[in-house]
Amino acid sequence: MMLETIRAWMRDGEPMPVCALVGMTVEAVESGWCRAGLEVGPQHWTPFGTIHGGILCDLSDLAMGMAFMTTLAEGEALATIELKINYFRPVRTGPLVAEARVVNRGRSTGYVDCEIKDAAGKLIAKAASTCMVTRDDRAVAIAEMFSKRRKDANS
Repeated sequence: MMLETIRAWMRDGEPMPVCALVGMTVEAVESGWCRAGLEVGPQHWTPFGTIHGGILCDLSDLAMGMAFMTTLAEGEALATIELKINYFRPVRTGPLVAEARVVNRGRSTGYVDCEIKDAAGKLIAKAASTCMVTRDDRAVAIAEMFSKRRKDANS
């Protein structure tokens, strides 16, 4: 069910406000998988003229969160409780693609990994996260937020 909801969000615009802030896009989702993208430019740079590591964390967290979100049932939400990233090469400009997949989904937690590559297919970073499944007011808040966004988009 959540997979179709995410696809509807994608049709109506980006799923989260942080996507617009950073410049990220959710390009595709399937059950347990997501591809997200980012066009890197000077707005993402450190003083050394390369992409800031936190931006790569944002991109991987988006992809991993969306991949895990596809596994949620009605009344469930998620919280990232751990995120680890390794950086392999610097990036100054150009498109990046993050592909995330759910490796393990348990009743209360799950493990997701992600690879970020440049346009030439070179590995830029690899990330992993542990997600906690919540069954509380966060799930209600998520449903309400996206229901409102859909109504606003259709107005």
